[in-house]
Amino acid sequence: MDALARAAAQNLATLRAKTPLVHNITNLVVMNYTANALLAMGASPVMAHALEEVAEMTALAGALVLNIGTLAPEWVESMLKAGQKALQLGIPVILDPVGSGATSLRTRTAGRIIAQARPAVVRGNASEILSLRQAGPGARGVDSRHGVDQAAEAARCLAAELTCVVAITGPVDFVTDGRRSVRVANGHPLMGRVTGTGCTATAAIAAFLAVDPDALRAAATALAYFGLAGETAARSAAAPGSFMIAMLDALYTITPEQLQAGCRIEETADEPPAQAACHAAKDKE
Repeated sequence: MDALARAAAQNLATLRAKTPLVHNITNLVVMNYTANALLAMGASPVMAHALEEVAEMTALAGALVLNIGTLAPEWVESMLKAGQKALQLGIPVILDPVGSGATSLRTRTAGRIIAQARPAVVRGNASEILSLRQAGPGARGVDSRHGVDQAAEAARCLAAELTCVVAITGPVDFVTDGRRSVRVANGHPLMGRVTGTGCTATAAIAAFLAVDPDALRAAATALAYFGLAGETAARSAAAPGSFMIAMLDALYTITPEQLQAGCRIEETADEPPAQAACHAAKDKE
């Protein structure tokens, strides 16, 4: 925990010193809030969606966010083109499979992005992560019908199969690369009462990925920072409207030293999940 807390502080300090460009092909519901949150963190956001420019913009970025929350055919093609460019240049991609499992378009698109862009991190709620390992419907809109613990083994198997990091956010976040697992206990219930907090957590992970090559460490420390911002915001906000603004203030004002002191991260070393066990878990999902 001490090492991860120190890494969280270092990542935040480096982020603010380097102000990396984070390219977001994200959904219309959260675009403005995500941009403001990235600015508050210390990153430089850009939201470019046109097929004609996404590859060029991606080449300038430190990380690429692909968020499927408000899909249209032309956006799917832009995401695939940007993701392929990022893969070619070694730029980390983070996929947010919003509502995967709710419709075939969302589930199929998430699968295509995974296959063609090879994301470094996939961040979703428990139902979204489960849907990536099963054919049937598993989500209701962007809400989770499952708890984090119900999807933890599926996340470990998925991470091992895809050679990436899978992050499930919930009351206690679970982050895994299939060999190491981290639980992040920072956060506040009001975070679930404001639309777009999950999508913004994904953007925070992208910002940390832009300055930390260890995807598991970047994801876990970003979620600790984002969760601590929620805790800080809740001290001065009694309801969702004021909380949303207080979150932006907290993302801006939290210092690396405060982040190191406030991190609640626990890491465990796991045995790699056996292939047979992953197949059995998939059959039960």
